[in-house]
Amino acid sequence: MFFSSLLLMRTSMAAYNYNVVKFGAKPDGRTDSTKAFLGAWQAACRSAASVTVTVPRGSLLKPVVFRGPCRSRITFQIYGTIVAPSNYRGLGNSGYWILFVQVNRISINGGTLDARGASFWACRKSGKSCPPGARSMTFNWANDVVVTGLKSINSQVTHLVINSCNNVVVRKVKLVAPDQSPNTDGLHVQNSAGVTVTDSTFQTGDDCISIGPGTRNLYMSKLNCGPGHGISIGSLGRDAKEAGVQNITLVNSVFSGSDNGVRIKSWARKSTGFVRNVLFQNLVMKNVQNPIIVDQNYCPTHKGCPKQGSGVKISQVVYRNIQGTSRTQHALKIRLITGQWPPFLRSRVVSGDKDKGTTQHFMGRGVIR
Repeated sequence: MFFSSLLLMRTSMAAYNYNVVKFGAKPDGRTDSTKAFLGAWQAACRSAASVTVTVPRGSLLKPVVFRGPCRSRITFQIYGTIVAPSNYRGLGNSGYWILFVQVNRISINGGTLDARGASFWACRKSGKSCPPGARSMTFNWANDVVVTGLKSINSQVTHLVINSCNNVVVRKVKLVAPDQSPNTDGLHVQNSAGVTVTDSTFQTGDDCISIGPGTRNLYMSKLNCGPGHGISIGSLGRDAKEAGVQNITLVNSVFSGSDNGVRIKSWARKSTGFVRNVLFQNLVMKNVQNPIIVDQNYCPTHKGCPKQGSGVKISQVVYRNIQGTSRTQHALKIRLITGQWPPFLRSRVVSGDKDKGTTQHFMGRGVIR
């Protein structure tokens, strides 16, 4: 009886574990395994019981869409590295590499994504005609998502995107690209609610985290950012009708050698967008160029900039216990629609060498009401 029960249990476990190799994947890092991944996904999506899709070491994957809804919870257990085609044009013009659409109760555990973005960045820098670039992993209209232990390297553009999702947990991830790689944001969140990001490292060529319109109830803690452009709310105000950003918390995090620390940026044009109820607390800046920025006249190219005055209202923003060193003499940069520094924000320089002018030690606190 014991042996028959054990055999039944093993058979049941095997039935709920779909290894992409059994669907034809070749774990050699050279053979296209996209069809095998889709076969495993379709089988998992049909399962009435919770299921695991197992990914072995060294799988090559072309652009792929894992589409729901599915019947039960699915876990992607990734071992080793999933690589993109060596030719950057192999990721096409769709804008994504790995895309999950309308999938609820999905978990991504472990593994590394290598998008091999270096040749794409070289194309961008050369001024040649290039594809738009592919985001390494994207979730659209998904709920109850967990991404844990994932490492993403050399993304063509953004590493991880959370778009129009609810109840998302991102923890212990590491998103890495060279500091001169263009537009390689670590995590981008927009039109989503209930997102938690903890215990993670971002070393990128653009924003460590960018927070777009429609983001609500975003909690971030114990993050390491740098190199990169810091953690940014915005840019906002691109469109006249735009959802606001509210209830954003960043605490207990460290910025090391990044261009910026915490930043709020909006275009100088009329918009229904807003930023409200934001807390930046217990942050350490280590040799950061611009630790705190609020810019309502954002225009990175300085060409054809709108000069209408920002319609994005910023209120209830709290900076508390932010300290460290700045590479410039101005730890705070505030550019509001009036062009004047607000009286509500204070910074105290505690030490520094004005003659050398390279490093400034500061402590800051303030409230935007």
